[in-house]
Order: sequence, then C-alpha cells, then structure tokens
Amino acid sequence: MGREDGMIDGSSRMDTAERLGSGPYGTASRRAGSERQAARAMTPLAKLLRTTAFRLSLAYLTVFAIFAACLLAYFAWNTGRLITGQIIETIESEINGLAEQYNQGGLRHLVMIVDARSRRPGSNLYLVTTPAGQGLAGNVGSLEPGTLDDAGTRETVYRRLDESDGAERHALVRVIELPGGFRVLVGRDLEERERLHEIIAGAGRWSVAVVVVLGLLGGFFVTRRVLKRIDAMTDKARTIMAGDLAGRLPVAGTGDELDRLAENLNAMLERIEALMRGLKEVSDNIAHDLKTPLTRLRNRCEAALRTARDDKDYRAALGDILEESDGLIRTFNALLMIARAESGEAGIDMAEFDAAEIARDVAELYEPLADERGLALKVEAPGAAPVKGNRELIGQALANLIDNAIKYGAPAAVPDRAPAPSAVPEAMPEIAVAARAEGDHVLLTVADSGPGIPEADRGRAVERFVRLEQSRSLPGSGLGLSLAAAVAQLHRGELKLEGNGPGLKATLVLPRVEPPARAAASAPLRTAAPVPATSA
Repeated sequence: MGREDGMIDGSSRMDTAERLGSGPYGTASRRAGSERQAARAMTPLAKLLRTTAFRLSLAYLTVFAIFAACLLAYFAWNTGRLITGQIIETIESEINGLAEQYNQGGLRHLVMIVDARSRRPGSNLYLVTTPAGQGLAGNVGSLEPGTLDDAGTRETVYRRLDESDGAERHALVRVIELPGGFRVLVGRDLEERERLHEIIAGAGRWSVAVVVVLGLLGGFFVTRRVLKRIDAMTDKARTIMAGDLAGRLPVAGTGDELDRLAENLNAMLERIEALMRGLKEVSDNIAHDLKTPLTRLRNRCEAALRTARDDKDYRAALGDILEESDGLIRTFNALLMIARAESGEAGIDMAEFDAAEIARDVAELYEPLADERGLALKVEAPGAAPVKGNRELIGQALANLIDNAIKYGAPAAVPDRAPAPSAVPEAMPEIAVAARAEGDHVLLTVADSGPGIPEADRGRAVERFVRLEQSRSLPGSGLGLSLAAAVAQLHRGELKLEGNGPGLKATLVLPRVEPPARAAASAPLRTAAPVPATSA
C-alpha cells in the first residue's frame, strides 16, 4: 500500500506539474526564462551591433558613402563630357582642314592627304568612300552598318586596318558628303575616355571601400568605448539597486553628455541617500525619543487607576494626560512640518513680504513671556528687509528661535524663575531680535546671554531630537532648531549658530528681493504655536 500510495502521489505531482506548465503561469515562466537565456546568450558582437551609437555611426557612414559615390559619379560624368567636347573640337578642326584641301585640289588631292595622315602613328580615324561605299583611302577597316548613310556626328564601333587582332573599338566620328556622293569620315578613338572612366570607377570603388571599412572600424571603436562606459554605469546602478546607496556612477572627466548625465544622476543619488539616511534617523529617533513620553503617559494612566479616589483625582489625571497628549501632537506636527519644508512643499505659495515686520510682530507676541521669565526682549528692525517665501513658516522659525532664547537664554539657565521684586529693567538679561538687509541677503538674528552651545555641538544641535546634556532635564523634544534649519533650506538660505560671548546668536540667512508692495507687507501675520524647542 505504501508503495502504491507513493506511486499515486508521484503521478499526481507530475500531473500537477504538467498542468502548471501548460497553463498561463507556466507559459509566462517559460517565456521569461527564454528571455533571460537569450539575454545571457547574446554575444558581445551582437550586443555591440544593437547599441544606438553603432546604429548612428552606421547611418552616418551610409549617408557619407552615398554622398561620396554621388560626388565621384558627378566628377566622372563631367570629366567625360569635357573629353567628349575636346574630341568634337578636334574632329571639327580636321573636317574643316580636309574641306579646304578638297576645295584647293579636288578629290585626288584629298585622297592623298587622307592617305598620308592615316599612316601616321596614333593618328585619328580617316576614311574616304565612293558613292557605293567602297574605300578610297583611310585607316578604317570596317564600320557599324549605317554609319555612312547620314551625315553628322555619332558614336560607332569600328576596326582599324593596321591592327592584326581586329578587335572592335568605340569611336566618335563625323561624316560629311562631298559633291558626287563621295563621303569623308573623320573620327577619334574613345579609349582615353573609357580608360579615364575606368580609373575614376576604380578609384571610387576603392574610396568607398576604404570609407566603409574605416567607418565600421571607427563605429566599432566609438561604440565599444561608449558601451564600456554604459556597462560601467549599468553595473554600478545594479549595485546601487541592490542596496549600496553610497555608490556613485563613474565620471570620465571629459565633460561630454554621459558625464553630465552621470553627474546629475549622482546628485540625485546623493539627495536620495540623504533622504533615506534622514528617514532612518527620524525613525530611530522617533522610536527612541517618543518612548519616554508614551511611557510617562501610560504611567499616569496606571497611577490614576491605582490612586484616584474621587472625580477630582480623575479630572486632574485626565488633565495631565491631555497635556502630555498635546505635547505628543505638537511633536508630530513639528516632524510633519520639517518633512514638508525639507521636501520643498510648504503647503502655500511663496509671496514677497517684509521680514522686519514679522520680527516686530513675533517679538511683540513673546514679550509677555519674556517678562515672566525675567528677560528683556528688544527688537532692532529699523528698515525694510524684503524677502520672498512662506510668511507663516518664516514666522514659525523665528518664533522657535525666540522661544529657545527665552527658555535657555537666561544666565542662570533656570527657565521658570520669576524675576525678583527688586530687579530693575537695566539689570534684566536681554534677548536681542534684529532684522536687517545686508547685501543680497536678509538676516533675522536672535541673540541671548545664556550658556550658549559649545562650538563642537552646534552641528548636532540642528538635527532632529538632539538634546544637549545641559538641558535634558528641561522641557522640549529637540525639534525647534531642526524646523528653523529646514525652513532656511526651503528658502535657499541657511541657519547659522554662533557664539555671542556669552550666549548664543542664531541667524536666519535668507535671499533678499526687491521691496514688496505695501499691501503685501501689511498682511496679518498668522504664526502657529512654537514647536518643542531644541535644548541649548
């Protein structure tokens, strides 16, 4: 039974395989396999012949060969026409001379002259005949029938009397009729013209052959070189697609179209690598830095369930949970805003406005908060600072810088300390907000007199979720400076962090434009609540 079951199972598997092989999936699989085998079986020569560079070289070669052949044909035709014209002139001159001899001495004198001239080496063709066609003098043995019937110029076939082989030749002859029915034929052999045609035809054939061979060799060389570079780029692209995002396409340094394509693709790959690296870092940071507030939220829920005794306790626990949830929502909103700014999608169109007015409005918004923290907030925006960009995002970035300065800019670095009753305005620490145009840029500066950021940590301070050691115990999630840097990058600017001796000076550098219209400058400012600030 076991053996029979095994045989039945084996036949079933074979039937299933046959059904799958005969179905559409089997056909597609076989077709894909045959295509891969055909691609692998393609020889280097066949691969070379299928390239666009070789086809273009072949097309150019064909056009050039046709042009060269047409040029040689025209040269041969024009040369033949010139030789024929010279032969006709020579024959006309001979005919005129013989006519004069006939007029002077009659037929007998003409026969003597023709006989004497026909005996010279390399002479022209001469023949004098009776009205019945019998030859009286000359060096022509035979002519094509009908040649002497009509007067005029024509090409004909003849044989010479002084040649033993009796080979037929081609000649251009002129026939005239004398009084009494006698005829005179004068001609010239066309051997020179035919020989010249053969020379030109041979030279043309060899020239075209040389052009074709050199063109094919040049096409193979150019195509092989181009194909080599394309193969190198293809191999590198395969490694990049396999996961090596750090790979770059090779650049030969010649500055041709392939180099320009490789440079643009490398720039795109660098951008993709930066985005992927940023995505990885954001994912890691979100997983790491959001774990603490979520854990704190869960602990408060558990504490409320354990310790709450009445509605008042539950209400207080729900308030704490709502406050913690709002902080998480603000963090996610900040991440979304940073991502949109870095991707170049601000959500609204760019417009021209006065950044100095934004600096005054945001400073006025934060002045009560600065007073509560014992800080003097001063604004210095004497003139217009025209920029083109997203008004709300630039206002948000400036609000984050001012919020950072208020939280971490106090000399004692205690953010919630209220000023002493005896404090005088002159003794209060200052936060200076400035907006000014300088050359082709507009500078929005926020300077405080707090502990500042060490120079070695300023590059890290603009990264997402980065919080320095001296401020980890203070509220915030490390996204304020990240958003400000992303907004500056969106507007083709930058965020500079410098020492203020003591303190920190943060500067938004934005491109300057022509002063905007007065109506655009007076538009109301809509500034969102500050995102969780970066710890200084």
